[in-house]
Amino acid sequence: MRAVVIDDFGTEPHIAELPEPVPGPGEVVVRMHAAALNPFDWKVVDGALRGVVQHQFPLTLGSDGAGVVAEVGDGVTELRTGDRVYGQFLQVSRGRGSFSEAATVSATGKVAQLPAEVPFECAASLPTASTAAYQAVAAAGLSAGDVVLVNGASGGVGQSAVQFAVEAGATVLATAPPDVADHMRSLGAAAVIDFTAGPTVDQVRAAHPDGIHAVVDLVSRAGDAAAVAALVRSGGAFVSTNNAAEAELLSARGVRGVNLDSRVTPADLAALAERVADGRLRVQFDECVQLDDAPAAIAHARAGHARGKTVILFG
Repeated sequence: MRAVVIDDFGTEPHIAELPEPVPGPGEVVVRMHAAALNPFDWKVVDGALRGVVQHQFPLTLGSDGAGVVAEVGDGVTELRTGDRVYGQFLQVSRGRGSFSEAATVSATGKVAQLPAEVPFECAASLPTASTAAYQAVAAAGLSAGDVVLVNGASGGVGQSAVQFAVEAGATVLATAPPDVADHMRSLGAAAVIDFTAGPTVDQVRAAHPDGIHAVVDLVSRAGDAAAVAALVRSGGAFVSTNNAAEAELLSARGVRGVNLDSRVTPADLAALAERVADGRLRVQFDECVQLDDAPAAIAHARAGHARGKTVILFG
């Protein structure tokens, strides 16, 4: 089978021929139909997990993907041959990833069945970004009528977070550049904060001088979040996906600080797929490429030229 691999840290991704996978006990082989690029994919190339977990080379890149179960291993009862599934496939310790024509994964790990109404390319875009958004909004503890700022709303995580917050009944303030403002409103944002027109904090404070209930912060880094966190009034929550919440300082003024460590679960994957199937969640991807073009697409996205999610198609 063909796959996008690296031969060592820092090497260029390329297409390689690998042996067809064989499922072990508790595993299934998935014939991939689509896989999606995430920034973490090229961080793996740079050694983001080096020293944390053993890597096996050649290492097939890619975490998120969707396809059809082609073979089941001993003891598997949760999935059957022919089931449509999606989830996360990256296992660096075993050299496995989703950018391959077939991938082996635990039947009870980070995959879930995919409803027929959800296209493979759409499903492949969900696991990393939409799971993070789903868990971040849940951590914010939103109720109907709460005002929440989604800081970094125009990205893949942010667009999903806006929709989950709207589903919770919240009034959503979304930061985004002017060219996607209409799209953010179509997702349910009550107001779009143009961060190119002036500081986000000043714009929110002018509209909500008494503060807001929550901030879901997808962009601030550790040490840089104090001003945006100060928008949250007592009793609210500041949720960071970048470990930027200073929990003790926030707690001193009655604000919950949450540094989200997002982990994909089958239950959350099922919840996401259900929302796409019934129209509560819309996902957008920028470009679809064939497997042969995946190395170039990775370089393109890594250089910051992609405007949205890139999806790799197989066959």
